[in-house]
This record gives sequence, C-alpha cells and structure tokens, in this order.
Amino acid sequence: MDIKGWDNRYRSKERVGEDFQIEPTKLVAQTARSLSPGKALDLACGTGRNALWLAQKGWNVTAVDGASAALQILGERARKENVNVETVRADLQKGEYNVTPSYWDLITVCYYLQRDLIEPAKNGTRPGGLLLMVVHITEGDEQPTESRLRPGELTRYFTGWEILHNYEGKPDDPAHRRAVAEIVARRPSAPIGSR
Repeated sequence: MDIKGWDNRYRSKERVGEDFQIEPTKLVAQTARSLSPGKALDLACGTGRNALWLAQKGWNVTAVDGASAALQILGERARKENVNVETVRADLQKGEYNVTPSYWDLITVCYYLQRDLIEPAKNGTRPGGLLLMVVHITEGDEQPTESRLRPGELTRYFTGWEILHNYEGKPDDPAHRRAVAEIVARRPSAPIGSR
C-alpha cells in the first residue's frame, strides 16, 4: 500500500471511531523493560503504540512514518499522555529519512518490511545497542514478496550480531494473524573482524 492509501486508511478508521491499538508490541515491551532508557527510533511507527509506550518509560523517542494521518493521531495521543515523541513524516520507501549512524540505543521496526532499510537501521544502532524487528513471513508454498520474507531469511541479515531473541511462527499480537519472524539483535561493540 502506498502512503496515500495508508493516510486514507488511518483517516477512515478515525472517522468511524474505530480504536487504534494502544498496547505496545509485546516484544518491544519485553525487550525495553530490561534496558536503561536512552534514544529510541521507531521506524514505520504507524499511530505510535510502541513510540508512546517507550516515551512513557522515559525513552527519548523519534517516530517516523510516511502517513500524516498516523502521525497526527500519534501527536494527539502523546499530548493526552503528556509525553514527548518527536514525529518525522518521511516516505521510507523513497529514502526520505536518513538514519543517523551509530546513534540509537534501540531501533524498532514492527510489522513493516523494507529490505533496503535493514542495513541503514543496523548502521544507525550504536555499538552495543539493539535492533528489534518483526516482519511477516511466507507460509506453505507462498513466494516471498515485497512485504514478506522467507522463513529463516531475517536472521541472515544479522551475521556477526549477538542474537538475543529469534522466533518464527504465530504472532503474539491480536492485530496480526500471519506468521512472523521476530529478532532482537545487539550490534557488536567492536567492528566485526577486529576482535
């Protein structure tokens, strides 16, 4: 779906009074609870359930999405919750957002797949920081698509990283029914090959 489609989807849900998910992705909450708050980047944040939760827990959060309507909902929620979340409207597929290298303590990318965003996200994680991803994967005889990886494919992007969590199967999220791959990986403190 393109940005205009996402904007229309968010606006139509808002118009009919449909609730947007407010609980964070369980993996984000489980992972962040064991960390000291720092700088977090939520890529493809949607209406910001993860960004808001992280901000409530003391994280300095930047949330990026291409859908203006989603960011507007996130902004309204942040004001109601009296938390600060920096929002950035950028079409990730068009490369409109540059991830600052070696800057973020935690980067989250949940239920969004853009293969050419994985390396910038990895590079944006500070040494010793974490990158958390949840993506849909193919099932049965399905072929990989723009929005789904093959089973086992996500972990191959993290060679040389410390894998703290790796799961494939049924999602633990009521809003998603398709099989997922989840990963939480720590960026090495020293460059790979120099240890």
